[in-house]
Amino acid sequence: MRVALRTRRDRGATAIELAIAGPVLVIFIFFCIQAGFWYYGRTIAVHSAREGLAQMRLFQDEQSYEAGRGPVLEHTRSFASSLGGESLITPEVTSEYDDEDGVVTVRVTGDVITLVPGLHLTASGEASGQIERFEID
Repeated sequence: MRVALRTRRDRGATAIELAIAGPVLVIFIFFCIQAGFWYYGRTIAVHSAREGLAQMRLFQDEQSYEAGRGPVLEHTRSFASSLGGESLITPEVTSEYDDEDGVVTVRVTGDVITLVPGLHLTASGEASGQIERFEID
């Protein structure tokens, strides 16, 4: 069995390899954490949009939509803030009501917490659904 002996030329090679590979590994770890923050913020935005959509679908016509839109948007924004905490910063909620096609859409957008100063990431979620139509038989 042959054992490789270290020569004088190989001294310190491991330290140099670690000096090169170490920062790359740290950057990769930070990238993975940042991707997780973004994905979590996006998930919160999607769930908040679904929460708002569940309420918006009950508006039967354009007049009831305009009358009840404000409180529902505020509830959706509050839901995103409480669910997201520091992960989804300053959520903004918008909605569209298409009476002709019978579709309502809710969008939630917010900034994601970042590890890198100066980096600006935005996560958004959207949910669309048919307007509930109650008809008399």
